[in-house]
Amino acid sequence: MRHQDPLKDLRLDHQTSVDRTPKQNGVVERRNRTLVEAARTMLSAANIPLFFWAEAIATTCFTQNCSLVIPRHEKTPYHIINDRKSSVKFFYIFGSVCYIVRDGENLDKMKEKGDACIFVGYSTHSRAYKVFNKRTRMIVETIHVNFDELPQMASDHVSSNLRQQCQGTELKYDSLSPGLQYQENVPQADRTVTTSNELDLLFSLMFDELLNRSSQVVSKSSAVTTVDASNQPQQQNTTPLINQTTPDPTCEVPTHAPTFASIENMNQAEMVEEYAQVENDEFINIFYHPLEQVIGSPSQSVRTRRQLESDGEMCMFALTVSRMEPKNIKEAMADSAWIDSMQEELHLFDRLDVWELVDRPLCKNVINMKWLWKKKLDEENTVIRNISCLVAKGYAQKEGIDFEESFAPVARLKVVRLFIAYAAHKSFTVYQMDVKTVFLCGPLKEEVYVNQPDGFVDPYHPDSVYRLKKALYGLKQAPRAWYDELSNFLVSKGSIDPTLFITKHKGNILLVQIYVDDIIFGSTNPKLSKQFEKLMHSKFKMSMMGELKFFLGIQNHQSPHDIFINQAKYAQEILIKHGMTSCDSVGTPIATKHLDADLIRTLIDQTKYHSMVGALMYLTTSRPDIMHATCYCACYQAKPNKKHLTAVKRIFRYLKDTIHMGLWYSKDNGFELTSISVSNHAGCLDSRKKAEYVSLSACYAQVLWIRTQLTDYGFHFDKYLCIVTQRQP
Repeated sequence: MRHQDPLKDLRLDHQTSVDRTPKQNGVVERRNRTLVEAARTMLSAANIPLFFWAEAIATTCFTQNCSLVIPRHEKTPYHIINDRKSSVKFFYIFGSVCYIVRDGENLDKMKEKGDACIFVGYSTHSRAYKVFNKRTRMIVETIHVNFDELPQMASDHVSSNLRQQCQGTELKYDSLSPGLQYQENVPQADRTVTTSNELDLLFSLMFDELLNRSSQVVSKSSAVTTVDASNQPQQQNTTPLINQTTPDPTCEVPTHAPTFASIENMNQAEMVEEYAQVENDEFINIFYHPLEQVIGSPSQSVRTRRQLESDGEMCMFALTVSRMEPKNIKEAMADSAWIDSMQEELHLFDRLDVWELVDRPLCKNVINMKWLWKKKLDEENTVIRNISCLVAKGYAQKEGIDFEESFAPVARLKVVRLFIAYAAHKSFTVYQMDVKTVFLCGPLKEEVYVNQPDGFVDPYHPDSVYRLKKALYGLKQAPRAWYDELSNFLVSKGSIDPTLFITKHKGNILLVQIYVDDIIFGSTNPKLSKQFEKLMHSKFKMSMMGELKFFLGIQNHQSPHDIFINQAKYAQEILIKHGMTSCDSVGTPIATKHLDADLIRTLIDQTKYHSMVGALMYLTTSRPDIMHATCYCACYQAKPNKKHLTAVKRIFRYLKDTIHMGLWYSKDNGFELTSISVSNHAGCLDSRKKAEYVSLSACYAQVLWIRTQLTDYGFHFDKYLCIVTQRQP
């Protein structure tokens, strides 16, 4: 056992990607492309200079961190880091017009009290906004900002002819009513809520350009259609500079264009309702779109590896993809993508000859079926494909009628550890493979019937049922049926461990260790490993995972001369789970003072104590240094108190600085069987019973088991085994 250095001790070389080869760093490059394309869109929509590109990218990153939900945690990155949700009221449109107060300046009585600015992002140091001051031409951070989003965005589409005709009026009203005073007089609801007509006004150009190819665009506003067709200056009415009570004779505005005030009156009820929802909800997912509001067919299969042809298609892809799995068959049947996934599952049943449709038998238990749905995501949390799984409700089975045996042996962790030690001693590589649809490969001995799955009932035989030929997920006997099928296929197996399969050929040995659907194997002759891989692929649907790196929570690091195993990832997880990441570390896992029952003290919650001890027991697979301390604490699980909990927490404190420790198996080490039994005198404060013969008996039982296990590996012990016993005074 040794302390593991992240790189040097593992003989790992730190390699970087080649210059000008982005394909070698795909995850980062894809994330960079997402940020750059969003920033480019924001700069173009706001019509601001390109030297604000850094602010645009920073704003994009901050917005996505506060809005995109990570499915594994069901939280946004902002929520995970700050332990609170972000408020949607804090967000504003990038590039919108805003006004700030001139602080720290000696102003004349009639001077303007504010400066017109452009909103360019959010501060990274405090809860403030970053704005570009048009007067000083500097970026400042402040929280006292009045935003005026829609007028600025709408004025980008105003015709230059109308602006020239109304130049005198604009100057006149600019001098009488500064933008800051107008903003202060606007009600709060008008500043924060946008109506559907105003959104049409803002985004009509982008959607017209995208959707005109298929001629399926239906305009919701006649004013928008007129602007797109003839470029008439109708949108000037949405700016605050038009005075409807005293219009200038030289500035004629078309009467058929809706004014900002009329839009407000027409949608007042809708605005109040929307504002109430935003006001009462702390966080609103701004990327959620109901199905009836999505343009196009959202049920098409998702393809994420092909580059989309345009930014517009990327926008439509973001609108139609949903991360929500259906909760019932009705929701699943409403989406053709999920229908295709379920049909694929049923076609797999047909290819594997899992069942046959028969008449409903009399006096037979017929088991119901259930659909399970799950979306498979990649490393970027992007939807790859839809997965549907049909399972049987096995809890309705009756023992002795629907099944006889349900037990399936699995490999003990001691056996896996011995397998790895032998591989290091013989210097051969250990490989790993996974069986796909493992339970569908085991033939059934019992007569089991299931109903037809929901949504896929045969219209010509609605009362018929399926008779199962092979096991199905959810059945009690499914694991046993798979083990029988695999054990019959792998002819020779170990005499002591039913999960170890061995074959020998011309002085070489092939070892196969199974754990349900996970299989590890290796051979002293690499050709035997290749032959076994081809043999398994010919019989079952396998997934080859390459060299063994992670198996049953154990991390494996192989080299030609040694193998190192540890559980650093699992140790970090249990430290986080039990809130011990910020504790002070100690140098030993157990104190010198002995524990006792101490029945006087107040008892603690047994559930927490059991959880911590159980987690440590699994960690002892690769950490024998905590075995004694963990077993000592496990003796007091019936009535634990604060003293025992402190002892368990000490083990966690010891793990904090030794998280990368593990077991190192070297080729040069011998493979002799050596056993040691140690006991002390009066070490237990709760009892004075002698422990020498008890510990010696337990040690001898382990020695007999290991000797028989090593016999399967080809080691024969003809001589008597020596057990070294030691008793501490």
